[in-house]
Amino acid sequence: FKPVLLIFAGVLFFSSGKLLTEWIGDEEEEDEDLSDNAIVKFAGGLFDSTDQYDAEDPSKFFTLENGVRKATPLLLCLVVVELTDIVFAVDSVPAVFGVTEDPLLVFTSNMFAILGLRSLYTVLAKAAADLKYLEPAVAIILGFVGVKLGAEYFGMAVSNEASLGVIVTMLSGGIGLSLATKDADEDDEGASE
Repeated sequence: FKPVLLIFAGVLFFSSGKLLTEWIGDEEEEDEDLSDNAIVKFAGGLFDSTDQYDAEDPSKFFTLENGVRKATPLLLCLVVVELTDIVFAVDSVPAVFGVTEDPLLVFTSNMFAILGLRSLYTVLAKAAADLKYLEPAVAIILGFVGVKLGAEYFGMAVSNEASLGVIVTMLSGGIGLSLATKDADEDDEGASE
């Protein structure tokens, strides 16, 4: 069981590094071409698919094209959403292990994350867009939890209180700094008008 924590630490380090490099290198978000996304490619490989919706009923998952039954973009979208839920669930497991190893808490926290994440996505996406320092704060938290898991593998214990203190401090610091710089930016724009 302990070597799995080392793998989880690696996943968290990778996620942390990717978030930080994206945040540092790309201040303005661009629309991403999702046709190159690994999950989209995987979903497209599951079924013969077409780029066209069903002409009679666009809410159908399958359509006939030249006598062959093919998946519509609607089915591919559903598969991508569900696969993304699985990826989020797998990605959140190491973070939970950074706080506790109680199987009940690990299981229930991941179930609640899966159930609530999709419904909260629009709120979280808006918050992340408005709070420019939230993303690097989350990246630092992921890196910290990765260090904690690695340290625990090698026999060094980091208390849950210290872990939660770092997490709360980083999140509140990221949110506070974002709000402070947002207010300062709005004051500068108001003064220049």
